Amino acid sequence: MGTHLILTHDQADFDAVAALLAARLLEPQAQAILPHRLNRNVRAFLNLYGEDVPLEEAETLSKTPVEKVTLVDAQTLPSVRGVGPQTRVHVIDHHPLHRPLPEAWTSDMTDLGATTTLLVEALRERNGGLTLAAATLLLLGVYEDTGSLSYAGTTPRDVQAAAWLLEHGASLEVAADFLNHPLSREQQTLYERLLEAAQVHEIQGLRVVVSTAEAPSEVEEISTLAHKLRDLFDPEALFILVDLHSHVQLVARATTDQIDVAEVAAHFGGGGHSRAAAALVRGKAMADIAAELMRVLPEHVLPSSRVESIYSPSPQVLSPSTTIPEAAERMQRYGYEGFPVVHNGQVVGLLTRRAVDRALAHGMKRATVESIMESGSHSVRPEDSILHLQRLMVEHGWGQVPVVSSDDGHVIGIVTRTDLLKALVPQPAAARHALGETLRQALPRPQLGLVQAIAVVADERHVPVYLVGGVVRDLLLGLMPADLDLVVEGDAIALAQAAAERYGGRVRGHDRFGTAKWLLGESRAALAAALNLTAEETTRLPENFDLVSARAEFYARPTALPEVERGSLKLDLHRRDFTINTLAISLNAERFGVLYDYWGGLRDLEEKRIRVMHSISFVDDPTRILRAIRLEQRLSFALEQRTRELIDQALPLLGRVSGDRLRHELEAIFDEMDPGKSLARLEEMGVLAAIDPGLCWTEAQARWVSAAVGRMPQVAGNLGLPAPDEIWLAGWMHSLPAEVGERVMARFSLPQRRAEIVREARKVLAALAATPPEARASQVVQRLEECSLPTLALAYVVGEQDLARAHIARYVGQLRHVRPSADGETLRARGLPPGPAYRAILRELRAAWLDGEVRNAAEESAWLERRLASEPTGAAA
Repeated sequence: MGTHLILTHDQADFDAVAALLAARLLEPQAQAILPHRLNRNVRAFLNLYGEDVPLEEAETLSKTPVEKVTLVDAQTLPSVRGVGPQTRVHVIDHHPLHRPLPEAWTSDMTDLGATTTLLVEALRERNGGLTLAAATLLLLGVYEDTGSLSYAGTTPRDVQAAAWLLEHGASLEVAADFLNHPLSREQQTLYERLLEAAQVHEIQGLRVVVSTAEAPSEVEEISTLAHKLRDLFDPEALFILVDLHSHVQLVARATTDQIDVAEVAAHFGGGGHSRAAAALVRGKAMADIAAELMRVLPEHVLPSSRVESIYSPSPQVLSPSTTIPEAAERMQRYGYEGFPVVHNGQVVGLLTRRAVDRALAHGMKRATVESIMESGSHSVRPEDSILHLQRLMVEHGWGQVPVVSSDDGHVIGIVTRTDLLKALVPQPAAARHALGETLRQALPRPQLGLVQAIAVVADERHVPVYLVGGVVRDLLLGLMPADLDLVVEGDAIALAQAAAERYGGRVRGHDRFGTAKWLLGESRAALAAALNLTAEETTRLPENFDLVSARAEFYARPTALPEVERGSLKLDLHRRDFTINTLAISLNAERFGVLYDYWGGLRDLEEKRIRVMHSISFVDDPTRILRAIRLEQRLSFALEQRTRELIDQALPLLGRVSGDRLRHELEAIFDEMDPGKSLARLEEMGVLAAIDPGLCWTEAQARWVSAAVGRMPQVAGNLGLPAPDEIWLAGWMHSLPAEVGERVMARFSLPQRRAEIVREARKVLAALAATPPEARASQVVQRLEECSLPTLALAYVVGEQDLARAHIARYVGQLRHVRPSADGETLRARGLPPGPAYRAILRELRAAWLDGEVRNAAEESAWLERRLASEPTGAAA
């Protein structure tokens, strides 16, 4: 079968490339191919954000015949391998027809400001999610062809498309960096003068461009020239001074909050806002104004954020001699898109996943990394500004940049495109505040004291330690955390041993997983004294406490258990299941309470959304499907649309998951406040049927099992209170047809003891259903006395008939305790030789007591005398 390509014209602008992307999002099976030549601003955007949008270079095309072409923002088919007379072509464009299209072609030609608008409308109908990069590229497509919605050809539909994109994550700040405007002849002359005079200054780590020029005549829209110069130099701030003869005009632009150009303009009598400002200065020579500008600028520039605040230490690197298959295995294991290549401690190149994939496709299994890497020694230092990092990435297209030591140039870390984007995109206000006070208020004093005690030891050893995962999520939601999950960016076992040396206790470590259990035991009193806890608070200190080294995980195959290796905090959070579980809070004194949000967890918390971390998360571990639904129902959140789609795709893999793991996840659901909500959601989404075709959860079952759980306290006094998860699972299995229940219990690897209880409870209820209301007590006892108390407890709570429950309650509370005073010795004393008759007589005697025929010792003696008289031996008192 042929392929489906999406193409556009050469020298593509933003509208063309955005239309490529939108068409690709609408047709996921198609390939969206970039033309050979792109406008400079488009190429710059793709250098920075290209990895996040599904657009391909022409070199990736195979020789497969092309069955269909979707041609966007163009009406002439470019030359592409595989395209021939048999290829079906569909044109999507907002321009009028230049000439008649070939007869076999089809088209969608609509008079709009941008082709992208037409395709965004189709995306809006599908209501799918967009990444920041995709939404912003689509917005650039609309903005560039409509002059940021200001051209006369702009339609209401263009404005609506832009609004929808902004609602779905498009960044105006990023878009503004890449827009261009055409120049008039006068503007062009002045632009060339300003370009020639431009000087680049570095102030507090920021690149600031200052240029002065005399206007050849009256020139309008000098601000347009500022935008063009800013696009060319890509500084953090730009100031141009233009001598218009009667006055000097100052135009200022900024791309960062680290400089407020409105304050600078105000110094010269002007104004504006922090990113764009202007001033008209009269009565001063331009040279004097320029000198004054350079004098005041340092007063208005804040120090730049630095690489040290966003990079990950202890990076994975490759040697030039590493083979390509080895590099591919490392990429698959860690999920990285690129690795620095290092020789003798120095950076010599970057290896990307794309290069590895292409090399393997060409059969280069014996070749080394050196033959396919992007050569270069590009790197940054921890003290470099983030803006310097951005410039390096844009200029060289490296998505992973090594961080090197300023002392010896050796690689000490890695900073990725994702790190940069998260630093550049403003976070919600809540994310920028430390949560130290929240921790102090939310955690009970024993738990707070314990984590602070560990943090003190960590500070002495210069080891970062964090609260991570569910505890942080619950703190931000105002919930009481159930467990404290501590991650150590280093050796957790060594830290636990140091804490034990300081406060007492002993440590049990697991070297393979880097986990440590600090066993407090009798040392709790000494620890409590060090923490100034009261006697009552001391009792609430845990018996033991877990610490875990930050680690990375990878899966050798779908549904397998993960293999782990030591990693950084970022890698540890990256391995987790959902974004809302990837938040971390520093416990070290210097950064106590600082929130780390690498993966957008805070935003998902605010928007009450369950979003899976990776597109193959459910493939790696399908039990995450059950976990997602449990969290969704517990928190009253909603599954993000893409997460729901990934769950649907992974459902067949549940058949390959072990019964123990499935049962463990279900038991976690049964421990929730309302397990029925999660079970109903599992039924609705087809999860139960994917586990077993007969497994279901209906409204009738919900009422039955809920009623059963409600009856648990009624049996607690006589039978002991069963664990809620056991009652839920046993009750659920009992509610299924017998053959289905047996099959599902086997599927869940239910322990034999628990499975037998379900089977016996089913038999008991069947037997009691056949017992008439007027049945004698001895008949009831005969049916129930061989059953274990757990079996009777289950039968009682799941039984639907009041009479059956009454029989069980009477047996448990009264009848099972009824015993005759006579025993074998009594029968021997009355002259009856030992033998099988003993058992029969004593059973009959007990029945007589149960049925009221014998009520006291005298009646028992008389009964025995009559009964023994009928024995062949003739024994009597």
